[in-house]
Amino acid sequence: MSAPFTADLTGRTALITGASSGIGHAIADLYLRNGATVVGVHRRAVTGHASGYVPVIADLGEPAQVRAAAEEVLRQHRVDILVNNAGLNIRHPFEDFPGEDWDRVQQLNIRAVMELTQLIGRPMLERGAGVVINLASMLSFTGGFTASAYAASKGAIAQLTKSVANEWAPKGVRVNAIAPGFIATEMNVALVADKTRNRQILERIPAGRWGTAQDIAGAALFLASDAARFVHGTVLPVDGGYLAR
Repeated sequence: MSAPFTADLTGRTALITGASSGIGHAIADLYLRNGATVVGVHRRAVTGHASGYVPVIADLGEPAQVRAAAEEVLRQHRVDILVNNAGLNIRHPFEDFPGEDWDRVQQLNIRAVMELTQLIGRPMLERGAGVVINLASMLSFTGGFTASAYAASKGAIAQLTKSVANEWAPKGVRVNAIAPGFIATEMNVALVADKTRNRQILERIPAGRWGTAQDIAGAALFLASDAARFVHGTVLPVDGGYLAR
């Protein structure tokens, strides 16, 4: 078995949204193990992180709290890496999709990402250095079913990533995204438990297994590291080959 990828993030501070569980928690842990200070933004208290973890409690689904959280972080930290991980999926058949649920998904999945990237990104631009990593999705590429709001928001994330990368790459700030495949996290508990859907999903994944949060964290560490210094505007699938099938 090959050694895991490592990167020296000593002296760098990463702001990670949705770091209380799942993918965000795994990214935070891996960054901490590689020397970073991690500021995690989440709605509830979290335990289990190593020293160097700084929690900020905020609900990014509430517009006023997005700016307040960013201002609180910037008062105390120079943020070198921003990971926009927090996300929400609410399912309805499209013809019955309530407007209020649609707006909730867009607020957290795209509006909060846009605002945090602006607020945290401006000091990066002034310094001429920084990294932004957005969490896209398989539904940035495919439509899915009963997930129109989520698919719309994640399609927007992919295009936002490319557009901002075009503007910010010449100024020293790298902007990229990760598109997780089927990952065994809290969001997908029902799919894992559904024997029929689970079988159908595994048949479509050449690697023959669900991904783990650690699989995504490894990609996030690479994109944050100097090894990715010439990577700009990519939407990186980490999907076990799902899209290639």
